[in-house]
Amino acid sequence: MNCEILCVGTELLLGNTVNTDAADLSDLLSGLGVNVFWHTVVGDNPGRLAEAVAIARSRADLIVTTGGLGPTYDDLTKNVLAEAFGRKLEFHPEEAAFLKAWFARNTSVRYTDNNLQQAYLPEGCTVFHNDWGTAPGCAFAEDGVHVIMLPGPPNECVPMFKACAAPYLRSLSDEVILSHQIRVFGIGESAVEAIFREQMERMANPTLATYAKFGEVMLRATAKAKTEAEAEAMCRPVVEQVCRTLGSKVYGVDVDSLEALALSLLKEKGLTFATAESLTGGLIGQRFTALPGASAVYKGGAVTYCNEVKAAMLGIDRDMIEEKGAVSYETAAAMARGARIAAHADLALSATGLAGPDGDGVHPVGTVFVGLADGENVWVRQLMLGTRRARVRQLAANNAFDMLRRYLQGLPILED
Repeated sequence: MNCEILCVGTELLLGNTVNTDAADLSDLLSGLGVNVFWHTVVGDNPGRLAEAVAIARSRADLIVTTGGLGPTYDDLTKNVLAEAFGRKLEFHPEEAAFLKAWFARNTSVRYTDNNLQQAYLPEGCTVFHNDWGTAPGCAFAEDGVHVIMLPGPPNECVPMFKACAAPYLRSLSDEVILSHQIRVFGIGESAVEAIFREQMERMANPTLATYAKFGEVMLRATAKAKTEAEAEAMCRPVVEQVCRTLGSKVYGVDVDSLEALALSLLKEKGLTFATAESLTGGLIGQRFTALPGASAVYKGGAVTYCNEVKAAMLGIDRDMIEEKGAVSYETAAAMARGARIAAHADLALSATGLAGPDGDGVHPVGTVFVGLADGENVWVRQLMLGTRRARVRQLAANNAFDMLRRYLQGLPILED
């Protein structure tokens, strides 16, 4: 099945809103074995949207739209798609009742009659009830083309796809498509691809593909079979081979991120941790506390951006900082030790370095020291992470979480 993702919204074209829907849906669709061949973004204009739909219809057998399902005058997706495929919009009283109940519960938002526009959907469609917002989505097929319409907000679009659109797409085939995501940190995509290139070129079913993520690599192993058990039996040896080949560079299979894995391992082992951050400015703590359940294991963190605060909050010797420098092995180690003691935590992470654009006269921009302390030992990883400030900060956080997961998995923490 060949797919075009059609994202609707003038705010996407103006750059006011980042189009994360296209990336998220592409990833989810590829996991179902759907070929995403085109991304199109079009503004809230009925004429241009109709043109985009006509083009998509001529070259794809699956059109997935996002946005334009709400109650305002510029929410035109349903109207244009229904007209393009010769379907009338019909009223769904159960969706109208849900909308009114939603506004009754959420009293901070005023109900207006135009909200009932969301209860009109193309006749004969499969309704995707929205448990994450107000606008329902839907799916229908016409002349061999399947259409799926999803709301634009990512916190509605992605869960609706997983709960509603994915089962709909699976029902269209008598084959089961199963995928496993192998998450890798500490080796680049080109190196991973070079290792597996010949094998990937020979494979047809199952398949293996590499994807570059920010600061890491993902490999997806996918198999098609009559049953899930058969697909799993085909896929599993591929996953096991990749894990054997890449060793400890593989940090997990079917996990969301380094920090999500760390949270799971900390809970499993009944351990807590804290953070002391300089160049990352609280980014490590922010990424971790974005995870549900983080409070069970995260004691807290200190953003010690200047030497005086490092000394006052973490108990670091001022003379040592002056002698060794804020960006040093010794300071990173002392920050991790101090954070662990101050927070009464089992473990602590630290990060200090130069994110740029200015250096310190000693180290080049991009020099980073990341530390991990437990009750007996401290480990420090020295890194050179380039000259782009945002990238240096994110990669420093990635390395901190990698050190934490290695400790929790019983692996060498300072492996290259």
